[in-house]
Amino acid sequence: MDALIQQIADCKAEMAQFDSQQPDAAEVFRIRYLGTKGVVKSLMGEMKQVAPDQRKEMGQRMNELKVLAEQQWEQLKEQQQAAPVAGVDTIDRTLPGTTLTAGTRHPLSIVRNEIVSIFRRLGFAVAEGPEIEDDWHNFGAMNLPEDHPARDMQDTFYIQQQPAWLLRTHTSSVQARVMEQQKPPIRVICPGRVYRNETISARAHCFFHQVEGLYIDEQVSFADLKQTLYFFVQEMFGSSVKVRFRPSYFPFTEPSAEMDISCLICSGKGCNICKHSGWVEILGSGMVHPSVLENFSIDPNKYTGFAFGMGIERITQLKFQINDLRLYSQNDIRFLQQFTGVV
Repeated sequence: MDALIQQIADCKAEMAQFDSQQPDAAEVFRIRYLGTKGVVKSLMGEMKQVAPDQRKEMGQRMNELKVLAEQQWEQLKEQQQAAPVAGVDTIDRTLPGTTLTAGTRHPLSIVRNEIVSIFRRLGFAVAEGPEIEDDWHNFGAMNLPEDHPARDMQDTFYIQQQPAWLLRTHTSSVQARVMEQQKPPIRVICPGRVYRNETISARAHCFFHQVEGLYIDEQVSFADLKQTLYFFVQEMFGSSVKVRFRPSYFPFTEPSAEMDISCLICSGKGCNICKHSGWVEILGSGMVHPSVLENFSIDPNKYTGFAFGMGIERITQLKFQINDLRLYSQNDIRFLQQFTGVV
């Protein structure tokens, strides 16, 4: 009996020193001490050697050993479940996911893409050019003489005077580069950012965005220009919008005209946006000046063309009824979230 009591004591000491950090510790412990061939079962098998009058006492000792082994096994299982095991995925994939805020395109990008899409359907390709431009492509090629007020430093951001480098004031410079590299027929639109030395306010900014168009081919007429712009307005604003052309002046077109549409804010009745006239100007246009064609060795007796240009901010203002140009560049999340879901 004394030998068996010593074995029980040795087993308790061994269990107390068991390495709980080894892989699958709970299962290793169960097999070692509580398994069919484990230590506890083996010790219980030796009970038959105990004298009958001592079996009650030994039975109590053996039962204590078994209970101790089972308690330690349960503790090991709880520890193993609570602590993540390396290489084991402990993520509960049945839990609901974290909601992410939906992103959106900037309103100017939305309108720019729609403008490009409309003119693509008419066969216009998209052309792009540098925002830092030389004087020739920005002014000279577009029939803007050296004494033209647009060249003044109060209107233009110059980077270097000799030679004259500047931030382009319009995307007409892209038209110039297209005519320089390509011969008629030419049919392109030129979207991009432009810069002018303006005081920032609700109605003006030092940078803004334009889309200009150019079509040069044989027998292109002002009627072609009008029908192209009629189509654009109806696709952008709907068929109920009224359109009118007013004579105007631009150095690179002759004849020239500005295009107005009936105010979308007041439906032509008169408001602050349209200055109570019922009309809002959206773009300038005209037939390409013969001198501009000659600047690029295009025969004005054989080819004619039209050009137009519009501010994307103005079109966006009318489409979404935005009354402050500064909102476009302030990155106010409350403003941008209003366009979530708009394609």
